[in-house]
Amino acid sequence: MTVRGAGVTPSTLDHVKTFDDLFAELSEKAVSRPEGSGTVAELDAGVHAIGKKIVEEAAEVWMAAEFQSNDEAAEEISQLIYHLQVMMIAKGLSPADVYRHL
Repeated sequence: MTVRGAGVTPSTLDHVKTFDDLFAELSEKAVSRPEGSGTVAELDAGVHAIGKKIVEEAAEVWMAAEFQSNDEAAEEISQLIYHLQVMMIAKGLSPADVYRHL
């Protein structure tokens, strides 16, 4: 099996947001609470609402993987990662807390 992107070098990712970059950005929004922020609204809605969004996005990942292009699947996966990180922030978890279980 060939893994797409396995040969990506750090220099090709200079313009790409990483998992840790996104987490730092979302954490900052949770503190600064910019007006009109979707992240703030999702955090304010609470763990139950965030969980429902995660389930929805997980289903969209599955459907995109089954029936859509790799690019569309990647976009859905990125949206799932976003909502998972919002849940992490809502629960007070850090990436290190999650990495310990990988």
